[in-house]
Amino acid sequence: MKVGVIGLGRMGAAMAANLLRAGHEVTVYNRSPEKAQDLVDQGARLAARVEEACAGAAVITMLADDPAVEGVVCGEHGVVAGLGAGAIHISMSTISVALSERLQGAHEAAGQRFVAAPVFGRPEAAAAAKLFVVAAGAAAALDECAPLFDAMGQRTFRIADRPPAANLVKLSGNFLIASVIESLGEAMALVGKAGIDRHQYLDILTSTLFAAPVYRTYGGLIAEEKFEPAGFAAPLGQKDIRLTLAAAESLRVPMPLASLLRDRFLTLLAQGGEALDWSAIGQLAARDSGQGDRRG
Repeated sequence: MKVGVIGLGRMGAAMAANLLRAGHEVTVYNRSPEKAQDLVDQGARLAARVEEACAGAAVITMLADDPAVEGVVCGEHGVVAGLGAGAIHISMSTISVALSERLQGAHEAAGQRFVAAPVFGRPEAAAAAKLFVVAAGAAAALDECAPLFDAMGQRTFRIADRPPAANLVKLSGNFLIASVIESLGEAMALVGKAGIDRHQYLDILTSTLFAAPVYRTYGGLIAEEKFEPAGFAAPLGQKDIRLTLAAAESLRVPMPLASLLRDRFLTLLAQGGEALDWSAIGQLAARDSGQGDRRG
């Protein structure tokens, strides 16, 4: 399939590389074109403008936040302006439910199709084509996108015909991950202050009660205090919790734990954690208890 990929951060670049390896004809665009060089060396075509990446049957956006996505899609010479009639915009970014609704309307008005397909998985999963794709949109559009999803992920969940549903599921999942990070951090602060080895404690947890990968991955990062380089930066975690709370307010669903997580992220950012992985909120409880930095 002829497909464009817009946004070449660690996730987008890995996804584009897997599309190339699967034999798709890929055109890439990034605001900083030097990030595209490795993909060009692998056979991708470099677009000088957003609309040049929209000449195929589909275009994928993988960008940081709502303003970035809306600017690229709805701005002058953006995706809506450049995508052909009947072509598909696949939004794989973690964006708000409200923006997903606006994008759906904009594409419908332009005679185009819109699919929301956010993913679960960190950059290492993206590089290994092991992402989990949560997809929503018209059935025919999802059928056409299936080969792309198969090239980038290990499983696709088709959940609804309305794209915003996928964005809500993604936000709820990130809320749950952040909840795990916070609870692990508090538990490790408790046993750590009592002199119990945190690595042994994590081994006990993941060998008995909590064998899920999320506990192994984030528990290991907290135990090691290994928050750089960030696989998923703290400001993005704060953004996702803020968007979760916005969706909850719209649906009139109280989420007191999400409000706590918002404050934990704000605390981390206020203390200079902008460049840290979002799992760094898991060190706040230890700091609050006077344990400080235990690396080394």
